[in-house]
Amino acid sequence: QVQLAESGGGLVQPGGSLRLSCAASGGIFSINAMGWYRQAPGKQRELVATITSSFSTTYADSVKGRFAISRDNAKNTVYLQMDSLKPEDTAVYYCNSRRWSVEYWGQGTQVTVSS
Repeated sequence: QVQLAESGGGLVQPGGSLRLSCAASGGIFSINAMGWYRQAPGKQRELVATITSSFSTTYADSVKGRFAISRDNAKNTVYLQMDSLKPEDTAVYYCNSRRWSVEYWGQGTQVTVSS
């Protein structure tokens, strides 16, 4: 019953910034772990960042120091702040929600980093 809606993607030059948002409806947002994944053309979907219900975070090595995941339980929203963007970050970014073995996915938002 959880629905996720990503927004904030777009075209940005290398070195630029974007902030992605994922708004959740249904379920109890505050108790779910949330994550951002991405999939580039010809590549497998990969984990970018996660944040638990207790606000613990993890990041892929490729984005450490550049990306920051956060959540606002009052707004049922998880964010991904992306700084110092590189062309290699170009992908469709997907929001994920999980509690126990149950997972939900958003439809994705395109991020393109190009000069």
